[in-house]
Amino acid sequence: MHDSPYLSTEQTAAYLGIKERKLYDLVASGAVPCSKVTGKWLFPRAALDRWIEAGLVHSPGLIAETPPPIIGGSHDLLLEWAARRSSSGLALLSEGSEAGLARLERNEVAMAAIHLHGDGDDTRVNEKAVSAARGLHDVVMIAFARREQGLLLAPGNPLNIGSLQGAVDARARFGLRQKGAGAQLLLQSLLTRAGVDVAGLAGGVATYPTGQDLALGIRAGEIDCGIATGSVAATHGLAFLPLKWESFDLVMRRRTYFERGPQALLALLRSPDFSRHARALGGYDVAEAGTVRLNM
Repeated sequence: MHDSPYLSTEQTAAYLGIKERKLYDLVASGAVPCSKVTGKWLFPRAALDRWIEAGLVHSPGLIAETPPPIIGGSHDLLLEWAARRSSSGLALLSEGSEAGLARLERNEVAMAAIHLHGDGDDTRVNEKAVSAARGLHDVVMIAFARREQGLLLAPGNPLNIGSLQGAVDARARFGLRQKGAGAQLLLQSLLTRAGVDVAGLAGGVATYPTGQDLALGIRAGEIDCGIATGSVAATHGLAFLPLKWESFDLVMRRRTYFERGPQALLALLRSPDFSRHARALGGYDVAEAGTVRLNM
């Protein structure tokens, strides 16, 4: 088989084991991933693999099972309020960004809330992760907000911590998040750039599933600091050391996008009420809320 990541019409028909006429029918109906370049159709092999494995070619009459009305992935105070305020009927299952994407692939949630980070440039990292997911061929990613992430500290910052490196040097007890959580990925990314091993941090063995849990851990004196949003710090009266602005996005399958619950939530994102509440919480930029960031 041709080594190029893009296949011609003839190669694609052979790859799928169908006639070229049938392939053209699929192209005409928009069912198969493809792109027209200088008058010729090209078919990305990776996208074709995701298309096949996700079961886009169904037996006649087979209807995809509707996922439960749940937003999986990362927890967020503004999202929690918006899901409730919009009367969307969507519940939250906050297990971390990577877990949310995995559940979306398995059709266990209606959408996933994600904020991912890597060791390099975080530009478009959410889009890249979704595009690379083998079971997500038919998704839409909607911008929810940009959020300010940072280091939560006890009220008044009693350890006088002025940087992430300062917290490491002071042997401050870090509260960690679960593996695959966006805040944990961010902490790992920042520590890697500083040449610090996350395994060497002072702190307990327990993990804190959400920013709210982390804040309560600091309030209770279990830990000294940890990564969460500025809105969580403000809500719990904690000191806050800003570290990074990030993209927080909602991912869902295209068929879910048009359901009543998601549409109610997305309508709220474009309302003045949403902007007002974001300002009240603090640490959000919602200028692009509701815009499509990826459509596969």
